[in-house]
Amino acid sequence: MSDRSVLTRRDFVAGASALVAGARAWAGTTAAASSLSDLSAAEAVARMRRGELSSESYAEALLERCTSAKALNAFITLEPDHVLRDARAADQLRARGAKLGPLHGLPIPVKDSVNTRDYPTSAGTAALRHFRPAKDAPLLSQLRAAGAIVLGKTNLHELSYGWSSNNHAFGAVHNPYDPSRVPGGSSGGTAAAVAAHLAPLGIAADTEGSIRVPAAVCGLVGFRPTTGRYSSAGVAPITALFDQVGPIARSMRDIELFDTVVAGEHGPLAVPELGTVRLAVCRTYFFDGLEPEVARITDAALTKLKAAGVTLVETEIPELGDLVGKITDQVQYHDTQPSLTHYLAEYGTGVTFQELVAQASDDIRATFAQYVLAGGSDVVTDAVYRKAVDDYLPRLRAVLRETFARTGTAALVFPATMTTAPRIGDDGMLLLGGRKVSFEDAMSRNIAPGSTAGVPGLVIPAGLAANGMPVALEFDGPAGSDRALLGLGAAIERLLGTEPPPRI
Repeated sequence: MSDRSVLTRRDFVAGASALVAGARAWAGTTAAASSLSDLSAAEAVARMRRGELSSESYAEALLERCTSAKALNAFITLEPDHVLRDARAADQLRARGAKLGPLHGLPIPVKDSVNTRDYPTSAGTAALRHFRPAKDAPLLSQLRAAGAIVLGKTNLHELSYGWSSNNHAFGAVHNPYDPSRVPGGSSGGTAAAVAAHLAPLGIAADTEGSIRVPAAVCGLVGFRPTTGRYSSAGVAPITALFDQVGPIARSMRDIELFDTVVAGEHGPLAVPELGTVRLAVCRTYFFDGLEPEVARITDAALTKLKAAGVTLVETEIPELGDLVGKITDQVQYHDTQPSLTHYLAEYGTGVTFQELVAQASDDIRATFAQYVLAGGSDVVTDAVYRKAVDDYLPRLRAVLRETFARTGTAALVFPATMTTAPRIGDDGMLLLGGRKVSFEDAMSRNIAPGSTAGVPGLVIPAGLAANGMPVALEFDGPAGSDRALLGLGAAIERLLGTEPPPRI
Protein backbone atom coordinates (compact mmCIF):
# COMPACT_ATOMS: atom_id res chain seq x y z
CA MET A 1 0.00 0.00 0.00
CA SER A 2 1.05 3.64 -0.28
CA ASP A 3 3.90 4.92 1.90
CA ARG A 4 4.40 8.67 2.28
CA SER A 5 6.43 8.89 5.48
CA VAL A 6 8.90 11.62 6.42
CA LEU A 7 12.07 11.50 8.54
CA THR A 8 13.55 14.77 9.81
CA ARG A 9 17.30 15.34 10.05
CA ARG A 10 16.94 15.65 13.83
CA ASP A 11 15.15 12.28 13.97
CA PHE A 12 17.84 10.65 11.84
CA VAL A 13 20.77 12.06 13.85
CA ALA A 14 19.13 11.03 17.13
CA GLY A 15 18.41 7.55 15.81
CA ALA A 16 21.90 7.12 14.42
CA SER A 17 23.46 8.15 17.74
CA ALA A 18 21.30 5.70 19.61
CA LEU A 19 22.21 2.94 17.19
CA VAL A 20 25.93 3.60 17.67
CA ALA A 21 25.44 3.36 21.42
CA GLY A 22 23.44 0.19 20.94
CA ALA A 23 26.18 -1.33 18.79
CA ARG A 24 28.77 -0.60 21.50
CA ALA A 25 26.56 -2.23 24.10
CA TRP A 26 26.02 -5.19 21.84
CA ALA A 27 29.77 -5.60 21.45
CA GLY A 28 29.91 -6.23 25.17
CA THR A 29 27.37 -9.03 25.08
CA THR A 30 28.65 -12.23 26.66
CA ALA A 31 29.94 -14.93 24.35
CA ALA A 32 27.41 -17.37 25.78
CA ALA A 33 24.47 -15.08 25.02
CA SER A 34 25.78 -14.44 21.53
CA SER A 35 26.12 -18.15 20.87
CA LEU A 36 22.59 -18.86 22.07
CA SER A 37 21.10 -16.09 19.96
CA ASP A 38 22.75 -17.63 16.89
CA LEU A 39 20.81 -20.87 17.29
CA SER A 40 18.08 -21.68 14.83
CA ALA A 41 14.60 -22.22 16.24
CA ALA A 42 14.87 -25.95 15.54
CA GLU A 43 18.25 -26.19 17.32
CA ALA A 44 17.09 -24.17 20.33
CA VAL A 45 13.91 -26.21 20.76
CA ALA A 46 15.82 -29.48 20.44
CA ARG A 47 18.25 -28.43 23.18
CA MET A 48 15.45 -27.26 25.47
CA ARG A 49 13.45 -30.44 24.94
CA ARG A 50 16.51 -32.55 25.79
CA GLY A 51 17.22 -30.50 28.90
CA GLU A 52 20.59 -29.25 27.63
CA LEU A 53 19.33 -25.66 27.75
CA SER A 54 16.73 -24.16 30.03
CA SER A 55 13.98 -22.05 28.51
CA GLU A 56 14.75 -19.33 31.02
CA SER A 57 18.44 -19.17 30.03
CA TYR A 58 17.53 -19.03 26.36
CA ALA A 59 14.96 -16.29 26.96
CA GLU A 60 17.51 -14.31 28.98
CA ALA A 61 20.02 -14.51 26.11
CA LEU A 62 17.47 -13.25 23.58
CA LEU A 63 16.29 -10.47 25.90
CA GLU A 64 19.90 -9.35 26.35
CA ARG A 65 20.16 -9.00 22.58
CA CYS A 66 16.86 -7.13 22.49
CA THR A 67 18.18 -4.62 25.01
CA SER A 68 21.43 -4.13 23.11
CA ALA A 69 19.56 -3.60 19.84
CA LYS A 70 16.82 -1.40 21.28
CA ALA A 71 17.67 1.43 18.90
CA LEU A 72 16.50 -0.67 15.94
CA ASN A 73 12.99 -0.01 17.32
CA ALA A 74 11.90 -3.50 16.33
CA PHE A 75 9.39 -3.80 19.19
CA ILE A 76 6.39 -1.75 20.22
CA THR A 77 5.87 -3.85 23.36
CA LEU A 78 8.61 -5.83 25.08
CA GLU A 79 8.04 -7.04 28.67
CA PRO A 80 11.06 -9.04 29.88
CA ASP A 81 9.47 -10.10 33.17
CA HIS A 82 6.50 -11.52 31.27
CA VAL A 83 8.78 -13.45 28.91
CA LEU A 84 10.89 -14.86 31.75
CA ARG A 85 7.78 -15.91 33.67
CA ASP A 86 6.54 -17.87 30.65
CA ALA A 87 10.01 -19.37 30.15
CA ARG A 88 10.12 -20.57 33.76
CA ALA A 89 6.67 -22.12 33.28
CA ALA A 90 8.04 -24.02 30.27
CA ASP A 91 10.94 -25.29 32.39
CA GLN A 92 8.52 -26.42 35.08
CA LEU A 93 6.54 -28.38 32.49
CA ARG A 94 9.66 -30.26 31.50
CA ALA A 95 10.62 -30.85 35.11
CA ARG A 96 7.24 -32.48 35.73
CA GLY A 97 7.75 -34.80 32.79
CA ALA A 98 4.88 -33.28 30.82
CA LYS A 99 4.55 -33.85 27.10
CA LEU A 100 6.48 -31.09 25.35
CA GLY A 101 5.35 -29.39 22.17
CA PRO A 102 7.40 -28.98 18.98
CA LEU A 103 8.03 -25.31 19.86
CA HIS A 104 8.73 -25.92 23.55
CA GLY A 105 10.12 -22.78 25.21
CA LEU A 106 10.68 -20.87 21.95
CA PRO A 107 10.24 -17.08 22.28
CA ILE A 108 8.67 -15.70 19.09
CA PRO A 109 8.29 -12.01 18.18
CA VAL A 110 4.74 -11.32 16.96
CA LYS A 111 3.71 -8.58 14.55
CA ASP A 112 1.62 -6.08 16.48
CA SER A 113 -1.37 -6.54 14.20
CA VAL A 114 -1.92 -10.09 15.54
CA ASN A 115 -4.25 -10.29 18.55
CA THR A 116 -2.59 -11.37 21.81
CA ARG A 117 -4.57 -11.88 25.01
CA ASP A 118 -1.79 -10.72 27.32
CA TYR A 119 -0.23 -7.90 25.30
CA PRO A 120 -1.71 -4.82 23.64
CA THR A 121 -2.38 -5.08 19.91
CA SER A 122 -1.95 -1.64 18.39
CA ALA A 123 -1.73 -2.42 14.64
CA GLY A 124 0.89 0.32 14.80
CA THR A 125 -1.67 3.12 15.20
CA ALA A 126 -2.37 5.52 18.06
CA ALA A 127 -6.07 4.77 18.57
CA LEU A 128 -5.32 1.12 19.43
CA ARG A 129 -2.27 1.82 21.61
CA HIS A 130 -4.01 0.41 24.70
CA PHE A 131 -6.28 -2.20 23.07
CA ARG A 132 -5.99 -5.57 24.81
CA PRO A 133 -7.85 -8.36 22.99
CA ALA A 134 -9.83 -10.83 25.06
CA LYS A 135 -8.21 -13.79 23.33
CA ASP A 136 -5.35 -14.75 21.03
CA ALA A 137 -5.67 -14.94 17.28
CA PRO A 138 -6.21 -18.61 16.30
CA LEU A 139 -2.74 -18.89 14.77
CA LEU A 140 -1.14 -17.65 17.96
CA SER A 141 -3.21 -20.13 19.97
CA GLN A 142 -1.75 -22.90 17.80
CA LEU A 143 1.79 -21.71 18.44
CA ARG A 144 1.27 -21.44 22.19
CA ALA A 145 -0.30 -24.91 22.26
CA ALA A 146 2.91 -26.14 20.61
CA GLY A 147 4.94 -24.58 23.44
CA ALA A 148 5.89 -21.19 22.00
CA ILE A 149 6.27 -18.04 24.11
CA VAL A 150 5.47 -14.52 22.92
CA LEU A 151 8.75 -12.58 22.96
CA GLY A 152 7.01 -9.26 22.34
CA LYS A 153 4.94 -7.31 19.80
CA THR A 154 6.90 -6.00 16.84
CA ASN A 155 6.69 -2.61 15.15
CA LEU A 156 5.17 -2.30 11.69
CA HIS A 157 4.07 0.16 9.09
CA GLU A 158 0.99 1.82 10.55
CA LEU A 159 -2.13 -0.27 9.87
CA SER A 160 0.09 -2.36 7.54
CA TYR A 161 -0.33 0.36 4.91
CA GLY A 162 3.21 0.65 3.53
CA TRP A 163 6.53 -1.02 2.77
CA SER A 164 8.98 1.06 4.83
CA SER A 165 7.90 0.52 8.47
CA ASN A 166 8.62 4.22 9.02
CA ASN A 167 5.88 4.40 11.61
CA HIS A 168 4.94 7.96 12.61
CA ALA A 169 3.10 6.82 15.74
CA PHE A 170 5.76 4.51 17.23
CA GLY A 171 8.89 5.52 15.32
CA ALA A 172 10.74 4.12 12.34
CA VAL A 173 12.15 0.59 12.36
CA HIS A 174 15.79 0.40 11.21
CA ASN A 175 17.40 -2.22 9.00
CA PRO A 176 20.11 -4.13 10.94
CA TYR A 177 22.39 -4.21 7.87
CA ASP A 178 22.36 -0.40 7.69
CA PRO A 179 20.29 1.48 10.30
CA SER A 180 19.87 4.44 7.95
CA ARG A 181 17.77 2.20 5.68
CA VAL A 182 14.29 0.75 5.90
CA PRO A 183 13.72 -2.88 6.91
CA GLY A 184 10.83 -3.18 4.47
CA GLY A 185 7.20 -3.38 5.45
CA SER A 186 4.78 -3.72 6.69
CA SER A 187 6.29 -6.42 8.96
CA GLY A 188 9.54 -4.51 9.39
CA GLY A 189 9.86 -5.04 13.14
CA THR A 190 9.63 -8.81 12.87
CA ALA A 191 12.24 -8.84 10.09
CA ALA A 192 14.61 -6.51 11.98
CA ALA A 193 14.32 -8.67 15.10
CA VAL A 194 15.08 -11.91 13.27
CA ALA A 195 17.91 -10.43 11.17
CA ALA A 196 19.54 -8.93 14.27
CA HIS A 197 19.40 -12.32 16.05
CA LEU A 198 16.90 -11.14 18.66
CA ALA A 199 14.97 -14.32 17.80
CA PRO A 200 15.34 -17.00 15.12
CA LEU A 201 11.71 -17.05 13.93
CA GLY A 202 8.95 -14.45 13.89
CA ILE A 203 5.31 -13.93 12.93
CA ALA A 204 4.50 -11.55 10.10
CA ALA A 205 1.51 -10.96 7.83
CA ASP A 206 1.29 -10.27 4.11
CA THR A 207 -1.44 -8.55 2.09
CA GLU A 208 0.79 -7.21 -0.67
CA GLY A 209 4.34 -8.16 0.24
CA SER A 210 4.41 -7.50 3.97
CA ILE A 211 6.23 -10.79 4.68
CA ARG A 212 8.30 -11.02 1.52
CA VAL A 213 9.57 -7.44 1.19
CA PRO A 214 11.01 -7.27 4.75
CA ALA A 215 12.51 -10.74 4.38
CA ALA A 216 14.11 -9.76 1.08
CA VAL A 217 15.72 -6.51 2.23
CA CYS A 218 16.83 -7.96 5.60
CA GLY A 219 18.53 -11.08 4.21
CA LEU A 220 15.97 -13.57 5.52
CA VAL A 221 13.69 -16.36 4.44
CA GLY A 222 10.04 -15.35 4.25
CA PHE A 223 7.07 -17.55 3.43
CA ARG A 224 3.64 -16.38 2.37
CA PRO A 225 1.55 -19.56 2.03
CA THR A 226 -1.40 -20.11 -0.28
CA THR A 227 -4.08 -17.73 0.93
CA GLY A 228 -6.09 -19.49 3.63
CA ARG A 229 -3.48 -22.10 4.55
CA TYR A 230 -3.10 -20.46 7.96
CA SER A 231 -5.93 -18.66 9.76
CA SER A 232 -5.75 -14.88 9.52
CA ALA A 233 -8.63 -14.36 11.97
CA GLY A 234 -7.83 -12.02 14.83
CA VAL A 235 -5.40 -9.99 12.73
CA ALA A 236 -6.02 -6.33 11.86
CA PRO A 237 -7.14 -6.66 8.22
CA ILE A 238 -6.99 -4.95 4.86
CA THR A 239 -8.86 -7.48 2.71
CA ALA A 240 -9.80 -11.10 3.32
CA LEU A 241 -9.06 -11.82 -0.33
CA PHE A 242 -5.32 -11.20 0.13
CA ASP A 243 -4.50 -11.13 3.87
CA GLN A 244 -2.29 -14.02 5.03
CA VAL A 245 -0.21 -14.58 8.16
CA GLY A 246 3.15 -16.30 7.78
CA PRO A 247 6.70 -16.74 9.14
CA ILE A 248 10.01 -14.95 8.72
CA ALA A 249 13.17 -16.84 9.73
CA ARG A 250 16.89 -17.17 9.09
CA SER A 251 16.64 -20.70 7.69
CA MET A 252 14.36 -22.95 5.69
CA ARG A 253 14.42 -25.49 8.51
CA ASP A 254 12.64 -23.03 10.77
CA ILE A 255 10.10 -22.14 8.08
CA GLU A 256 9.39 -25.86 7.74
CA LEU A 257 9.01 -26.18 11.52
CA PHE A 258 6.49 -23.33 11.58
CA ASP A 259 4.48 -24.78 8.70
CA THR A 260 4.44 -28.24 10.27
CA VAL A 261 2.99 -26.85 13.49
CA VAL A 262 0.42 -24.51 11.96
CA ALA A 263 -0.66 -26.52 8.89
CA GLY A 264 -0.40 -29.87 10.67
CA GLU A 265 1.52 -31.59 7.87
CA HIS A 266 4.06 -33.67 9.76
CA GLY A 267 5.67 -35.69 7.01
CA PRO A 268 9.22 -34.85 5.95
CA LEU A 269 9.69 -32.39 3.10
CA ALA A 270 10.40 -33.86 -0.30
CA VAL A 271 13.62 -32.03 -1.18
CA PRO A 272 14.20 -32.42 -4.93
CA GLU A 273 17.48 -32.97 -6.73
CA LEU A 274 18.14 -29.68 -8.49
CA GLY A 275 18.80 -31.51 -11.75
CA THR A 276 15.09 -32.42 -11.83
CA VAL A 277 13.79 -28.90 -11.16
CA ARG A 278 12.22 -26.63 -13.81
CA LEU A 279 11.65 -22.95 -13.02
CA ALA A 280 9.87 -20.33 -15.11
CA VAL A 281 11.53 -16.98 -15.84
CA CYS A 282 9.43 -14.05 -17.12
CA ARG A 283 11.90 -11.27 -17.85
CA THR A 284 9.52 -8.78 -19.43
CA TYR A 285 7.61 -8.26 -16.18
CA PHE A 286 9.86 -9.18 -13.25
CA PHE A 287 13.30 -8.18 -14.56
CA ASP A 288 12.62 -4.85 -16.25
CA GLY A 289 14.23 -1.75 -14.73
CA LEU A 290 16.08 -3.42 -11.86
CA GLU A 291 18.73 -1.61 -9.85
CA PRO A 292 22.00 -2.78 -11.49
CA GLU A 293 23.26 -4.52 -8.34
CA VAL A 294 19.97 -6.39 -7.94
CA ALA A 295 20.22 -7.46 -11.57
CA ARG A 296 23.84 -8.58 -11.14
CA ILE A 297 23.18 -10.69 -8.06
CA THR A 298 19.99 -12.14 -9.53
CA ASP A 299 21.83 -13.15 -12.70
CA ALA A 300 24.64 -14.70 -10.66
CA ALA A 301 22.13 -16.72 -8.61
CA LEU A 302 20.35 -17.93 -11.75
CA THR A 303 23.71 -18.95 -13.20
CA LYS A 304 24.37 -21.04 -10.07
CA LEU A 305 20.97 -22.66 -10.42
CA LYS A 306 21.66 -23.57 -14.04
CA ALA A 307 25.12 -24.89 -13.16
CA ALA A 308 23.47 -27.11 -10.52
CA GLY A 309 21.19 -28.60 -13.17
CA VAL A 310 18.06 -26.47 -12.83
CA THR A 311 16.22 -25.93 -16.11
CA LEU A 312 15.21 -22.29 -16.52
CA VAL A 313 12.26 -21.96 -18.89
CA GLU A 314 12.04 -18.50 -20.43
CA THR A 315 8.40 -17.52 -20.86
CA GLU A 316 6.04 -14.59 -21.35
CA ILE A 317 2.93 -13.77 -19.34
CA PRO A 318 1.43 -11.00 -21.50
CA GLU A 319 -1.60 -10.21 -19.34
CA LEU A 320 0.20 -10.19 -16.00
CA GLY A 321 0.85 -6.48 -15.52
CA ASP A 322 -2.52 -5.44 -16.88
CA LEU A 323 -4.43 -7.81 -14.62
CA VAL A 324 -2.49 -6.88 -11.48
CA GLY A 325 -3.10 -3.22 -12.33
CA LYS A 326 -6.85 -3.84 -12.44
CA ILE A 327 -7.09 -5.88 -9.22
CA THR A 328 -4.53 -5.28 -6.50
CA ASP A 329 -5.02 -1.70 -5.37
CA GLN A 330 -8.71 -1.68 -6.25
CA VAL A 331 -9.51 -4.59 -3.92
CA GLN A 332 -7.39 -3.30 -1.05
CA TYR A 333 -8.68 0.27 -1.14
CA HIS A 334 -12.28 -0.87 -1.44
CA ASP A 335 -12.10 -3.44 1.37
CA THR A 336 -10.08 -1.48 3.93
CA GLN A 337 -12.93 0.44 5.56
CA PRO A 338 -15.46 -2.42 5.87
CA SER A 339 -12.74 -4.87 6.96
CA LEU A 340 -11.35 -2.61 9.68
CA THR A 341 -14.83 -1.56 10.80
CA HIS A 342 -15.75 -5.20 11.32
CA TYR A 343 -12.49 -5.97 13.14
CA LEU A 344 -12.86 -3.02 15.50
CA ALA A 345 -16.36 -4.11 16.47
CA GLU A 346 -15.84 -7.88 16.54
CA TYR A 347 -12.89 -7.76 18.94
CA GLY A 348 -14.27 -5.08 21.25
CA THR A 349 -11.67 -2.42 20.65
CA GLY A 350 -14.00 0.38 21.77
CA VAL A 351 -12.81 2.39 18.78
CA THR A 352 -14.81 3.27 15.68
CA PHE A 353 -13.33 3.42 12.20
CA GLN A 354 -13.80 7.20 12.19
CA GLU A 355 -11.91 7.51 15.48
CA LEU A 356 -9.16 5.25 14.17
CA VAL A 357 -8.62 7.47 11.13
CA ALA A 358 -8.88 10.71 13.12
CA GLN A 359 -6.03 9.60 15.40
CA ALA A 360 -3.90 8.06 12.65
CA SER A 361 -0.63 9.64 11.55
CA ASP A 362 -0.62 12.28 8.86
CA ASP A 363 0.66 9.98 6.12
CA ILE A 364 -2.04 7.38 6.76
CA ARG A 365 -4.80 9.99 6.97
CA ALA A 366 -3.69 11.42 3.64
CA THR A 367 -3.67 7.99 1.99
CA PHE A 368 -7.09 7.11 3.38
CA ALA A 369 -8.53 10.49 2.36
CA GLN A 370 -7.46 9.92 -1.24
CA TYR A 371 -8.15 6.21 -1.69
CA VAL A 372 -10.39 4.85 1.08
CA LEU A 373 -12.82 7.46 2.45
CA ALA A 374 -15.98 8.55 0.65
CA GLY A 375 -15.32 11.59 -1.50
CA GLY A 376 -11.66 10.78 -2.09
CA SER A 377 -10.29 11.50 -5.54
CA ASP A 378 -9.31 7.86 -6.15
CA VAL A 379 -11.95 5.92 -4.22
CA VAL A 380 -12.85 2.62 -5.88
CA THR A 381 -16.49 2.34 -6.92
CA ASP A 382 -18.53 -0.79 -6.30
CA ALA A 383 -18.72 -1.39 -10.06
CA VAL A 384 -14.93 -1.28 -10.46
CA TYR A 385 -14.51 -3.54 -7.43
CA ARG A 386 -16.96 -6.13 -8.72
CA LYS A 387 -15.20 -6.19 -12.09
CA ALA A 388 -11.86 -6.71 -10.33
CA VAL A 389 -13.15 -9.54 -8.13
CA ASP A 390 -15.54 -11.29 -10.50
CA ASP A 391 -13.70 -10.98 -13.82
CA TYR A 392 -10.05 -10.00 -13.50
CA LEU A 393 -9.09 -11.99 -10.39
CA PRO A 394 -10.31 -15.35 -11.76
CA ARG A 395 -8.49 -14.54 -14.98
CA LEU A 396 -5.23 -13.81 -13.14
CA ARG A 397 -5.45 -17.10 -11.28
CA ALA A 398 -6.13 -18.92 -14.53
CA VAL A 399 -3.20 -17.21 -16.28
CA LEU A 400 -0.79 -18.38 -13.57
CA ARG A 401 -2.20 -21.92 -13.61
CA GLU A 402 -1.81 -21.99 -17.39
CA THR A 403 1.77 -20.69 -17.13
CA PHE A 404 2.82 -23.46 -14.73
CA ALA A 405 1.06 -26.11 -16.84
CA ARG A 406 2.40 -24.85 -20.16
CA THR A 407 6.00 -24.60 -18.96
CA GLY A 408 5.94 -27.69 -16.75
CA THR A 409 7.59 -25.69 -13.97
CA ALA A 410 7.47 -25.93 -10.19
CA ALA A 411 7.64 -22.17 -9.64
CA LEU A 412 8.31 -18.76 -11.11
CA VAL A 413 11.68 -17.31 -10.04
CA PHE A 414 12.45 -13.57 -9.96
CA PRO A 415 14.06 -10.85 -7.81
CA ALA A 416 11.74 -10.09 -4.91
CA THR A 417 12.26 -6.31 -5.07
CA MET A 418 13.61 -4.01 -7.76
CA THR A 419 16.11 -2.41 -5.38
CA THR A 420 17.93 -2.98 -2.12
CA ALA A 421 16.53 -1.25 0.95
CA PRO A 422 16.18 2.51 0.37
CA ARG A 423 17.15 5.01 3.03
CA ILE A 424 14.55 5.97 5.61
CA GLY A 425 12.60 8.90 4.18
CA ASP A 426 13.47 8.11 0.54
CA ASP A 427 9.91 7.11 -0.25
CA GLY A 428 9.23 9.22 -3.30
CA MET A 429 11.03 8.61 -6.59
CA LEU A 430 14.12 6.40 -6.57
CA LEU A 431 16.85 6.46 -9.21
CA LEU A 432 17.54 2.90 -10.39
CA GLY A 433 20.17 2.62 -13.08
CA GLY A 434 19.48 6.15 -14.34
CA ARG A 435 15.72 5.64 -14.40
CA LYS A 436 13.22 7.09 -11.93
CA VAL A 437 10.98 4.53 -10.24
CA SER A 438 8.49 5.16 -7.44
CA PHE A 439 9.24 3.67 -4.03
CA GLU A 440 5.92 1.81 -4.25
CA ASP A 441 6.80 0.15 -7.56
CA ALA A 442 10.35 -0.67 -6.49
CA MET A 443 9.06 -2.51 -3.43
CA SER A 444 5.79 -3.99 -4.67
CA ARG A 445 5.81 -4.61 -8.42
CA ASN A 446 7.32 -8.08 -8.29
CA ILE A 447 5.57 -9.37 -5.18
CA ALA A 448 2.07 -8.18 -6.15
CA PRO A 449 1.06 -10.95 -8.60
CA GLY A 450 1.55 -13.77 -6.11
CA SER A 451 -0.37 -12.29 -3.20
CA THR A 452 -3.12 -10.99 -5.48
CA ALA A 453 -3.59 -14.45 -7.01
CA GLY A 454 -3.25 -16.13 -3.59
CA VAL A 455 -0.39 -18.47 -4.57
CA PRO A 456 2.44 -19.43 -2.19
CA GLY A 457 5.59 -17.29 -2.32
CA LEU A 458 8.97 -18.04 -0.78
CA VAL A 459 11.79 -15.47 -0.49
CA ILE A 460 15.37 -16.75 -0.19
CA PRO A 461 18.54 -14.63 0.14
CA ALA A 462 20.68 -14.46 -3.00
CA GLY A 463 23.64 -12.35 -1.89
CA LEU A 464 24.81 -8.92 -0.75
CA ALA A 465 25.01 -5.92 -3.07
CA ALA A 466 28.05 -3.68 -3.26
CA ASN A 467 26.42 -1.41 -0.66
CA GLY A 468 26.29 -4.34 1.78
CA MET A 469 22.52 -4.73 1.56
CA PRO A 470 20.75 -8.05 0.93
CA VAL A 471 19.18 -9.10 -2.38
CA ALA A 472 16.70 -11.97 -2.58
CA LEU A 473 14.99 -14.27 -5.04
CA GLU A 474 11.32 -15.09 -4.80
CA PHE A 475 9.81 -18.41 -5.85
CA ASP A 476 6.05 -18.42 -6.50
CA GLY A 477 4.43 -21.84 -6.93
CA PRO A 478 0.97 -23.02 -7.97
CA ALA A 479 -1.84 -22.58 -5.44
CA GLY A 480 -1.74 -25.41 -2.90
CA SER A 481 1.85 -26.44 -3.65
CA ASP A 482 3.12 -25.14 -0.29
CA ARG A 483 5.03 -28.20 0.93
CA ALA A 484 6.55 -28.81 -2.48
CA LEU A 485 7.66 -25.16 -2.55
CA LEU A 486 9.25 -25.51 0.88
CA GLY A 487 11.08 -28.61 -0.30
CA LEU A 488 12.33 -26.66 -3.31
CA GLY A 489 13.40 -23.86 -0.97
CA ALA A 490 15.45 -26.27 1.12
CA ALA A 491 17.31 -27.39 -2.01
CA ILE A 492 17.85 -23.79 -3.17
CA GLU A 493 19.13 -22.72 0.25
CA ARG A 494 21.72 -25.51 0.20
CA LEU A 495 23.01 -24.11 -3.07
CA LEU A 496 22.87 -20.36 -2.41
CA GLY A 497 23.61 -20.44 1.32
CA THR A 498 22.50 -17.83 3.86
CA GLU A 499 23.54 -14.22 4.40
CA PRO A 500 26.22 -13.31 6.94
CA PRO A 501 24.59 -11.61 9.96
CA PRO A 502 24.62 -7.82 10.17
CA ARG A 503 27.46 -6.31 12.18
CA ILE A 504 25.43 -3.93 14.30
